[in-house]
Amino acid sequence: EPPDTPEDFSCQTQDMKRVTCTWRQGETYLYGHNSPRYTLSKMSSQKIVLCKGSCRKQCSCSWDIGKQWIWNVTVTVENPLGKKTATDVFDVNHRMYPTAPFQVWEDCTDTEITLHWNYENNGIELFCQTEVLQPDGKVELHNSSHADSKRVTVRGLQPYTEYTARVRCGAAKHFWRWSEWSQPLTLRTKEGTPSGTLDIWREITPVLGGQNVTLFWKQTPSFQANGKIISYEVTWEKIEDGSKPESISLSSVYNSTRIFIDNHSYRISIVAKNNVNFSLPSVLIISRATDNSRSIFSTKELKEGQVNGTDDGIFISWEPRSIYDSYIIDWCNFPKLQPCDLQWERFGPNTSSAVISSAAFVLGVRYKFRIYGSVANRASLLEKKIGYLREAPACPDRSEGKVELTYNSVTLSWDSYLTNESEPGFVRGYHVYVSPIQGNCNLKGSEKRIISDNSELCKYTIENPEEKRYTVKHLMPNTKYEIMVKAFTSGAEDCIVDFRYIDTPYNSNTLYFVFLLVIVPTLVAAICHWKMKWVKECCCPVIPSPNKSKVLSFKEFKIDSEKVLKINDCIPDMLAMDSNAEAEKL
Repeated sequence: EPPDTPEDFSCQTQDMKRVTCTWRQGETYLYGHNSPRYTLSKMSSQKIVLCKGSCRKQCSCSWDIGKQWIWNVTVTVENPLGKKTATDVFDVNHRMYPTAPFQVWEDCTDTEITLHWNYENNGIELFCQTEVLQPDGKVELHNSSHADSKRVTVRGLQPYTEYTARVRCGAAKHFWRWSEWSQPLTLRTKEGTPSGTLDIWREITPVLGGQNVTLFWKQTPSFQANGKIISYEVTWEKIEDGSKPESISLSSVYNSTRIFIDNHSYRISIVAKNNVNFSLPSVLIISRATDNSRSIFSTKELKEGQVNGTDDGIFISWEPRSIYDSYIIDWCNFPKLQPCDLQWERFGPNTSSAVISSAAFVLGVRYKFRIYGSVANRASLLEKKIGYLREAPACPDRSEGKVELTYNSVTLSWDSYLTNESEPGFVRGYHVYVSPIQGNCNLKGSEKRIISDNSELCKYTIENPEEKRYTVKHLMPNTKYEIMVKAFTSGAEDCIVDFRYIDTPYNSNTLYFVFLLVIVPTLVAAICHWKMKWVKECCCPVIPSPNKSKVLSFKEFKIDSEKVLKINDCIPDMLAMDSNAEAEKL
C-alpha cells in the first residue's frame, strides 16, 4: 500500500539547542529496500533537508536549531507506491519539554515535609509540581509557589508516617508539557506526641487483705501513636486520703499487668510513651472492696441468660439504663485456657445490643459474656450471658442409669445432666435409641434413624431437659436389644456410640396359657387312663344308679330323703332281678 500521512507529528526541545520531531508510522506491508523512507526538511525559499527519520518504537528526527527560533518543517514519507507529507510550524520557545528533575531530597518535621530538587537551567523559567503518595494510596498534587522555585512544602501530614514523593516541571511561560517524573523519594515524618487515649479495662480478684487487679490496654482506631511506643506507664493512687501515687513502667511488648491494692477506692491511669512525649491518660476507678464484695455477691444472684450465634458472631442484648454513659462487654477468647485472653468492647449510651465477633470463636465452645455499665470511669456489672457461636452434638450418653425390664417394655432412668462449661451446647432434651440386635426396628410411636453403617434405629424424642425417666413399649419378649440415651442440643445430630445391651424376659402370661391348654388336659388324661375302671363306673355304669337319675330329681319322687320311682309310672320292656335279697325286699 502507499504510505499514510504521518500521525501525531510534533516537535519540541529539552535544552534550547536541539529540536526533536516525532510521529507515528503507518503500515504499508512493504519491507527491505521498498520500506518507507522518512525525510525531515525545512520549508523556506528552497527545500533544505534537515535529517533522515528512523523508526523503532516511534519515529523521530533531530537537528541543531542554531540561532533560528521560528521553524516550518515538513516530514515526507515515500515508498515505490506513493508519497505523503505532514507539516509543523512552531516557535522553539513555545516547545519546551524539560528534562526530569534530579537530586531530590527533603527536610521533615512531624507534620510537614519540604522537598528540594535540581534541574538543568536552560534559560527558561520552570514551574514544578510535586506528587505525594499517602499510606492509604491517595495521591495529592502540590504546585510550587512561584517560577524557578526548587522547593515545595507539604503540610498537614501524619507524624511518623511513610510517604512517597516525586517532582516534575514544565515551562512557566508558554507551557507545552510536563517533564518526566523524577525518581520517587520515600521518606518518613518525624515522631510527634501521641494523640488520643488508650482503651483500658480491668479484672478484679478479691484476695486476703485486698484485691488483685489485672489491667489490660489496647490501641483503638482513634489512638495515634505518632511514633514508636517505647513504654506504658501505669499509676495508681488512693482516692480517699490522697496518699503518694505508685507507678510502674512496662515495655511496649506488654498489654497487661497485675497490681495489688488494699480495700480502699483507687484511681488508676495508664499512658503510652514514645520518644517525644506521653499520651493523655486513660482512667479507671476501682471501688472499695466492701462495694466490690456486695457487687460480687450480687453477681452470683444474676442468672446467666442464653444468647445465640449468628453468621457474623454472637448476638447479645441488654436492658439499657439511663444513668450510664457507656457499656462494656468482656469475654474470654479461650475460656478453657489460663490466661484466657480476656477481650472487651465499648458501646455508647444509646446502644442496647451488639454482635460480638472474634476469629477465635469456634464450634461447640461455650463463651461467657459480662455486661457492665460505666459512669465517670466507674463500672458496675449489669448482666451475664452464655452462648455458643454454633452448638455441637452432645456426645456423652446417659445410659449409665437404672434399667427396669418387663417382657414387652424397658424403663430407663438417668441422673441430672451436668450443664458445665465443657458441654458443646445447651441441652434441649433427650433422644432414646432402641434397636434389636438382629433385624430392623419397627416399634410403634418411634422415628426411624439410619446411622453410618446403614443400620436402622428407632428414635424417641424427649423435649423436656428436666425429664429423667422414659419407658419404651412394644418390645418383643425374650429378645436382645441395644439401647442408648443421648442428650441433644440445637447442633447437629447426636453421636451414636456406646450402646447398652438388654434382654427382655419371657412372657409369664403366655406360659400360664400354655399350662392351661396343654399341661392340665394332659394331666387329666393321664389320671383318667390310670383310673379307667373307676371313671367308667362313675361316668358310664352298666346299670345306672337310681340315685343318679335325672328323672328322679323332681319333688314328687321323694319320700323322706329317698328317691322313689313308682313302677306303675313307667312301662319297662323287661324286668330283671339282680339278687334274691333285693327281690325279697321289694
